[in-house]
Amino acid sequence: MIGVERWAEIRRMKFVEERSIREIHRLTGYHRETIRAALASDKPPRYGRPPRRSKLDPFRPTIEELLDDEPTLSGVRIREEIEKLGYDGSKTIVDDLLRELRPRYLPPPRSFQRTVYRPGELAQFDLTEPKAEIPVGWGQTRRGYVLTCKLPYSRAFAGALVFSKEWADIAWGMNRCLGELGALPQKLVWDREGAIHRGNGRPTEAFAGFCGALALGWIILEPGDCQAKGALERDHRFLHGNFEAGRRFANQLDFQAQLGAWSAKINGRVHRTTRAVVCERLATERERMRLLPAELPDSDRRFVVRVPPQPYLRFDRNDYSLDPRLVGRRVEIRATQSELTAISLDTGEIAARHRRVFAGGLAFTDPAHQRALEELRGERRARRREPEVEIRPLDRYDRLIPA
Repeated sequence: MIGVERWAEIRRMKFVEERSIREIHRLTGYHRETIRAALASDKPPRYGRPPRRSKLDPFRPTIEELLDDEPTLSGVRIREEIEKLGYDGSKTIVDDLLRELRPRYLPPPRSFQRTVYRPGELAQFDLTEPKAEIPVGWGQTRRGYVLTCKLPYSRAFAGALVFSKEWADIAWGMNRCLGELGALPQKLVWDREGAIHRGNGRPTEAFAGFCGALALGWIILEPGDCQAKGALERDHRFLHGNFEAGRRFANQLDFQAQLGAWSAKINGRVHRTTRAVVCERLATERERMRLLPAELPDSDRRFVVRVPPQPYLRFDRNDYSLDPRLVGRRVEIRATQSELTAISLDTGEIAARHRRVFAGGLAFTDPAHQRALEELRGERRARRREPEVEIRPLDRYDRLIPA
């Protein structure tokens, strides 16, 4: 038995130095048959013990039958079944065998091909939830969502904080992200969010109207196909670990400001995949994209209500005062991300203007509305005063009634 080093040395002596077997025997001391075997083999010698018989070998057919019936059957249940048949080995060798056998019985895993993106072709959108709730003032926090956007060619990223998955908030977030990226792609890529997808792969009317206003196409992914926008899905882990970790936020405005600064920072770095500076690649991509319109599609909430006798409007868990002089009349409410206004439909006068608050359970009264309410109360009190009654002399009744 010789090692690999001696095997190589014998072959060198024979085929390079052209020594005879007799001379190699004299120099190395190995038997001539050992030398002949080394010269005849073009592969290095390998030595090892023969495989030992496993305790599981008698139970392997039973395990295969169990996996054939139920490929996802747990290792604990399989061990329980074979223990009934006499198995007394450890858990480890069962788990090792299952890692080898189970893939044969499971459906073949999905394979992926490398995707090549053309400049300006797609913009991928998604929603991710921050790990912690967002401070919104008044000592309260609120569950929020970050609407994320990425151009897969340049890897440019943008994000916007919203507090619901309703269409108005999603449309506002898309407007903000497209504004930060500075141009329009050819198509928007979304998964099946309720505000985007109405069933059977068709868009909601609101989403289709948004895309139509910007002359954009859309791609709504199949269920469970988040890998189709993998360029953005990977950024969610980066967002949670690199942006959120170790940061404090005063309120939702501070969160959005820090998110915008962080987005600008990562767009100025060299991307690990493209090996290019993101903002430089974005500048090239913008040359093939359409310019943003002067006005992006309207994303404000609009609805009409009639001013109730108690002149307050309930919106997003808060009460906002309305002009009490318009009680009974209809007003149009317009709610943006920062302001809430109400305008009378018949006269066009402003019925209310309030700063929008994302905390809940609060009531906001405009001082002008309070003064108008007090004036109306004073007028009603004046109308309710008792009228003056004429007091007639008693002799009139004496003349009318004979004695």
